[in-house]
Amino acid sequence: MQKLTHGEILSYEEILRIVRLGASIGISKVRITGGEPFLRKGLCTLLKNISDIDGICDIAITTNGVLLKQNINKIKESGIKRLNISLDTLKKEKFKIITGYDYYDQVWEGVKDAYNAGFYPIKLNVVALHGLNDDEILDFASLSLIYPFHIRFIEYMPIGKSQIAKKLFSHEIIDKIKILGNLIPIEKDYYDGPASRFKIEGAKGEIGIISPVSKPFCQNCNRLRITAAGMLRPCLLSDYQIDIKNHIRDGASDLELINIIKDTALNKQLKHNLSVDSLSKVNGQMSAIGG
Repeated sequence: MQKLTHGEILSYEEILRIVRLGASIGISKVRITGGEPFLRKGLCTLLKNISDIDGICDIAITTNGVLLKQNINKIKESGIKRLNISLDTLKKEKFKIITGYDYYDQVWEGVKDAYNAGFYPIKLNVVALHGLNDDEILDFASLSLIYPFHIRFIEYMPIGKSQIAKKLFSHEIIDKIKILGNLIPIEKDYYDGPASRFKIEGAKGEIGIISPVSKPFCQNCNRLRITAAGMLRPCLLSDYQIDIKNHIRDGASDLELINIIKDTALNKQLKHNLSVDSLSKVNGQMSAIGG
């Protein structure tokens, strides 16, 4: 994996400036993702500074969970209440095959510590794939019977070099989960993302299904992404992006940056080019874009 130099990534001051300007024109929700955000020193200070910006009503973080355990107290002190944790298997041996590292135990310990510390909701993000973890769909869904976790199954998206032949689509995931009981639809709230929400009857937690390929939700998407390298992207599933970092470093005024943010939002496409049978893909790597 190609790494960026310190000078190639946005400074915290640049990130805060972009967020403040976004908040001034109506952006109210911020998610910090990656790569892995906790690899960067001083992240919890950034989280606190973002939460203090007028107009920002909600801030969350997505992490692979490896460094979660050792940062739990700092995260809570920064004002974060909601966590998304990427976890594609509940089996230690398979975790090492998928990620290349033997970190399953510390990830699961981090999940439990977050639960015990009162974080809510805790969302576990699972990319569902035939022949890899489709045999664990029920195991993941069953966690919602025991814990108040939000288990979110995400369709595989053809991004970057990884091309999976046997994908698992949302209707197949739902068919598997139905074995556990009646799936009760849950109405979305203001801060919900694209997931269709369900609760297994009697469960403490819930199930989320995100279907970007089989059931695109482009017309309802209101997200913008800023990569670590300062690229502003209106769509995860498109290679279109604007280099806002260079505009900042070339001395752009606040008004000029606001107009760049607005123009990028207006360039959000009505529909991406990916489909169930399509061979199309996004060239950028998910680890660099920020899922």
